[in-house]
Amino acid sequence: MNKKKKVLLAFSGGLDTTYCAIWLAKKHGYEVHTAAINTGGFNESEEQALAEKADNLGIKNHVMLNVENEFYQKGIRYLIFGNVLKNHTYPLSVSAERVFQAVALAEYAKEIGADAIAHGSTGAGNDQVRFDLVFQVVAPDLEIITPIRDQKLSREEEVEYLKSHGVDQEWAKAKYSINKGLWGTSVGGAETLTSHKALPEEAWPTEFVNPDPLEVKLGFEQGEPTTINGERLTPVEVIKKLNELAAPCGIGRDIHVGDTIIGIKGRVGFEAAAPIIIIKAHQLLEKHTLGKWQLYWKDQLAEWYGMLMHEGQYLDPVMRNIETFLEDTQKTVSGNVFVKLGPKRFELEGIESENDLMGSKAGKYGEMNNAWSVEDVKGFTKILANSMLIQQKIQNHD
Repeated sequence: MNKKKKVLLAFSGGLDTTYCAIWLAKKHGYEVHTAAINTGGFNESEEQALAEKADNLGIKNHVMLNVENEFYQKGIRYLIFGNVLKNHTYPLSVSAERVFQAVALAEYAKEIGADAIAHGSTGAGNDQVRFDLVFQVVAPDLEIITPIRDQKLSREEEVEYLKSHGVDQEWAKAKYSINKGLWGTSVGGAETLTSHKALPEEAWPTEFVNPDPLEVKLGFEQGEPTTINGERLTPVEVIKKLNELAAPCGIGRDIHVGDTIIGIKGRVGFEAAAPIIIIKAHQLLEKHTLGKWQLYWKDQLAEWYGMLMHEGQYLDPVMRNIETFLEDTQKTVSGNVFVKLGPKRFELEGIESENDLMGSKAGKYGEMNNAWSVEDVKGFTKILANSMLIQQKIQNHD
């Protein structure tokens, strides 16, 4: 008797991955194993419900792999160091976590001796590229199976197939597609398929409660968030606690428009209160503690880092090179940032840091110079004008 081939399926419990599980087992006779990857988007009851669903489908074995801390240490911290906002808007809430989910899946597939690895992506989005790209690098010997993409299935076709195999449950399509993780939550719906419609209040995962203004002191050590109002926490705990404070204020809601990996434009809503506040607070602290050229080159490299992360190319060695540079710039980025939270807005009121370059005794901007004379400035300005003056005299024939 031939031994069944073993396949690991990335399992969310939704229609697409449920179809994949049945199709792999019934049509091709695979021994199906499933795994879900927690990058901050599952609570305990959700984990249990997913495990029960996998068991009811007859899955050989289901696991929940928690990579939340790894996601922070190897991904989010560099997005903070680089103040990474895709198109100056989006903190890579989903695109960054997909890479770490894919790596965890590929590693686990090798661990259990799988012959293939499967996911439920369609052929129209970014995730198909992110997953495939990582799988081909981390587990190049494994076959990649994508039933939904390969068969171009409609939702109705998937439902009918599942009914024909005894899986008859309510598959009413949710009005909004929600993807929650540590670094933010994406929101997709009919409005985001247009170029002009805004998401309504009911689309957002966190209810807006219109609270009174709240003062928050956010502490950083070498670029990493470590305290809230003096309470020392792990960076992951800081992110979660800040989100609990700020998300009900309606902070961090926006719609991102960008270029997908496959070349089409995409539009998606997101709710990322903690990421947006942390990035902006960190950026303000850097303005006070880093020099002009440090800030300039950080911006250039961080732009590339964010783009490559977004497009699933996290495993390219150049990413480790950029991370080394970004981390080195954070040696002086320590201090507190004072933030005021209000309804659907926040203000950065200022910072305090031992490394604040505004503390220099050389002079106060617009006030008094202590380290140079008037004649020094006159001579400096004359030399600085030289190249422009020479070009003007020789080339300006008007």
